[in-house]
Amino acid sequence: MNEKAEKRQKILKQVRYWAILNFGTILTAIGVTLFKAPNNFATGGVSGLSIILSKFITPLSPFTEKFVTQTVIMWIINVILLIIGFIFLGKGCSFKTAYCTMAYTLESIALENILKAVKVSLPLTNHVFLEFVFAMLLTGAGAAILFNCKASSGGTDIIALIIKKYTNIKNIGVALFITDILIAASAFFIFGVQTGLYSILGLFAKSFIVDGVIESIGKNKYITIITAHPEHIAPFILDKMHRGYTSYKATGGFSGDEKTVMLCILKRGEALKLKYQVKQTDPEAFVIITDTNEILGKGFQSSD
Repeated sequence: MNEKAEKRQKILKQVRYWAILNFGTILTAIGVTLFKAPNNFATGGVSGLSIILSKFITPLSPFTEKFVTQTVIMWIINVILLIIGFIFLGKGCSFKTAYCTMAYTLESIALENILKAVKVSLPLTNHVFLEFVFAMLLTGAGAAILFNCKASSGGTDIIALIIKKYTNIKNIGVALFITDILIAASAFFIFGVQTGLYSILGLFAKSFIVDGVIESIGKNKYITIITAHPEHIAPFILDKMHRGYTSYKATGGFSGDEKTVMLCILKRGEALKLKYQVKQTDPEAFVIITDTNEILGKGFQSSD
């Protein structure tokens, strides 16, 4: 690959990275603005805290009712937390976290104004559980995408990092859980038992959704091909799929024939193509396909 092609590939990779990053913030903004906030699902995080605070601040006056909405309160809290993060964490509060925090907040404000302009009333339905499912799916998937991009929407993540740095609590999950459980539990006293239960349930459900989505995103296929004709398969892997493979010689235990074992890691779509190609070029080949995660190396995840 020449230098010009490599440069173009790097640019495309960056464009794809930032497109995915923004998609994650948009999913989170939609989940919070359309489903989470209107139903007072205070499942932790800055969005949960802003939902609780808006209950007291927004009704104070005609001015606050019009201009100091839940999304505005969320924006103010995020700005304050970002400043605190840069003071106490320095480089620990990265540019990507700051970008995602502001993008997510501004998208929420824009979405809120669009809904007002087209006169869409919230909640969208009167089915609380349906709204809860969409709130958790969208925000959980959005958070997972951001985490997979080694970023986050900031908020209580910053508080958790500060707790980890300045206390004996070194497990970031514990620190984050402490900040979120207090927010979720307060929904019992402010919005009632039903909303409080949904908030606690949402706090736990989101963690499972995030783990599930991250695992799905990182899933690849580990392929073992045992063949007597590697020369028919290798060109397809190298030239058509632009992937590498590892091979070694082996002897069949039953036949005693010499075989070549080819090992290859591919994306799911690529694995399907290779399977059909092997079937066509060497019908006698033995193919083993296994799910795998956390592949570190060139063409997959970086180790940093």
